[in-house]
Amino acid sequence: MVARLFSVYVFFHALLAGCGNPRSDHGEGVRATDDYTVTQIGKIDKQEMAESSGLALADAAGTTFWTHGDAGSPNNLYLVNRSGALLRTLPVAGTSNTDWEDLARDPATNRLFIGDFGNNRNARRDLRIFALDAQAPTSRVDTIQFAYPDQHEFPPAKAFRNFDCEAFYFDRGTLHLFTKNRGKGGLFVRHYTLPARPGTYTATRVDSLELETWVTAADISPDRRSVALLGYGFIYLFKGNPDQPVLDRKRHRINISTTGQAEALTFLDNDRLLLSNENGKLFEISPK
Repeated sequence: MVARLFSVYVFFHALLAGCGNPRSDHGEGVRATDDYTVTQIGKIDKQEMAESSGLALADAAGTTFWTHGDAGSPNNLYLVNRSGALLRTLPVAGTSNTDWEDLARDPATNRLFIGDFGNNRNARRDLRIFALDAQAPTSRVDTIQFAYPDQHEFPPAKAFRNFDCEAFYFDRGTLHLFTKNRGKGGLFVRHYTLPARPGTYTATRVDSLELETWVTAADISPDRRSVALLGYGFIYLFKGNPDQPVLDRKRHRINISTTGQAEALTFLDNDRLLLSNENGKLFEISPK
């Protein structure tokens, strides 16, 4: 019943959002596009993993993927194929799943980054990212600890709670994080960066932008010309020169209202994406 009500919410949310452009403080405005098809290609068995909260490629061909569960799930990575069949379970030693929300990958080394930075109440002081080589038989797990430069209360007043995060990606030695605004003043996503190496850091705030939806996952295309932000009912593609600030790029909005509560995505190549929803369904998003 809850899933059905959420699907109705996403449908009307997408319908209403299509009636006008969002207010923003950057860029050239959003362009809605119907040039993509949304196809369900598989489903992860919920008995194997309760909820798919992050996705990352496990091979260059795009045939297998790493994923993980949400808050309170076992501290495991799961290797699945395009149909959702479980191929391997990898315990991430020495960690706990406080609130794992997204996966990022270094394409040059296949090193994975697990974002344990879910922060619904904006009260966490132990935000962290785990890094490991998932292909190695035994791999040391490194930790990146961080804080936001503009958070001074834990939690802040409700109107100022924009320190939850469910989305990030790796690009040339840097991790790019995007927040989920639970405060007031519109759905402004904030963009922060961190070094992709072990240590304790204060994140760098880069920019902010108002969208129609919370952001639940992010990834960058292999050619670095497209950044995808996943939301409820939409994928936003920020396209442009790789050296151009992400939120300043031209924005294209893809309607994915048929996918339910989408929680994770990864680029398959420069044009196609794979996403999963909270029920473990896998969808391919492809140009027509």
